[in-house]
Amino acid sequence: MKKIKLGLLPRVIIAIALGIALGNVLSLPVVRVFVTFNAVFSQFLNFVIPLIIIGLVTPAIADIGKGAGKLLLATVAIAYADTVLTGVLSYGVGTSLFPSMISSVSDFSSVVKPEGTAPYFEITIPPMADVMSALVFSFLMGLCIAYSNTPTLKNAFMELKEVITKTIAVAVVPLLPLFIFGIFLDMTMKGDAMRIMTVFAKIIVVIFALHIFVLLYQYVIAGAIVRRNPLRLLINMLPAYFTALGTSSSAATIPVSLRQTLKNGVRNDIASFVVPLCATIHMSGSTLKITACALTLCMLEGIPHSLPVFIHFIMMLGIVMVAAPGVPGGSIMAALGPLASILGFNTEQQALMIALYIAMDSFGTACNVTGDGAIALVIDKMFKPNRKVAATAADNAPAE
Repeated sequence: MKKIKLGLLPRVIIAIALGIALGNVLSLPVVRVFVTFNAVFSQFLNFVIPLIIIGLVTPAIADIGKGAGKLLLATVAIAYADTVLTGVLSYGVGTSLFPSMISSVSDFSSVVKPEGTAPYFEITIPPMADVMSALVFSFLMGLCIAYSNTPTLKNAFMELKEVITKTIAVAVVPLLPLFIFGIFLDMTMKGDAMRIMTVFAKIIVVIFALHIFVLLYQYVIAGAIVRRNPLRLLINMLPAYFTALGTSSSAATIPVSLRQTLKNGVRNDIASFVVPLCATIHMSGSTLKITACALTLCMLEGIPHSLPVFIHFIMMLGIVMVAAPGVPGGSIMAALGPLASILGFNTEQQALMIALYIAMDSFGTACNVTGDGAIALVIDKMFKPNRKVAATAADNAPAE
């Protein structure tokens, strides 16, 4: 018989459903088994997060540091500014709408660590470095590798990236559904799981509406700059949007994004440079989702969520997520560092963030890659050649 292979999203959904269904059925001693696993796995996650940052962010920054001078700087600056802007937009909308959505939910602090479900034992695994040290080290090493001739050092970090990627794929991602199952099992025993899920169902609707708004403003701005119909430009990018929706992968969508960007009239050399680069650095949809979900948990938990704190978080998020494409778990795995170091999320809260993010992963990816086309339009306009050069290029262009 053919083996059925479930993806991460179906496994997470099954874990949440089973956790809610069995929370009022299983006895306390059985639940404590899963709580014990969660305690050990939490320590492992704490140990591995700084290594994830060093192993993934360092080579990502090293690769981005090379490029075509002003073209590279302009693309990175626009992509980063848009990523931060969408995060701030998400925070602004969240602070306005979310309090009324979660007002019916009681203090969430009792949900994550309910009384009476202590683990049978705990193992302490101190991390080799704290998250902030890992981030600073990654930036320093990445920039040094990018702007110096150190092939040995670069190869070492590329090999470390392979080790970390394999660790995530083999030791972290497969165990996440079990970890999430334990979290929701624990929550259900306390009687709060359904209310929490109801709140986040409302939040997801707001996030989806924000994604549509972000795409509209991106193409309105791009359309104004290139003096073309923004809706027509956006409609041309819909094949890339739906491809990303189906694959949940920015990298897998690059060929379609590139084709549709060329269809919007962007020159081939610009599109070939901007689209693959933005697939790595432009994370507007992902930042929007993570910010909204993190803000909701902060409100539920009573964690400080002032504007300065979240601007710090969003700006750091826009940097660390350059490591996301091609990595199992993607953006949310890269975001674990800032979630822990800036917002103070513990491993249980991080597990909830992972579950929420994965539940709507494809929508964020679709928003990311569709927005890449808007950036390509702006860059194409900024670096448009003079008329004489343009005329020569048009004369030499192959006929379709």
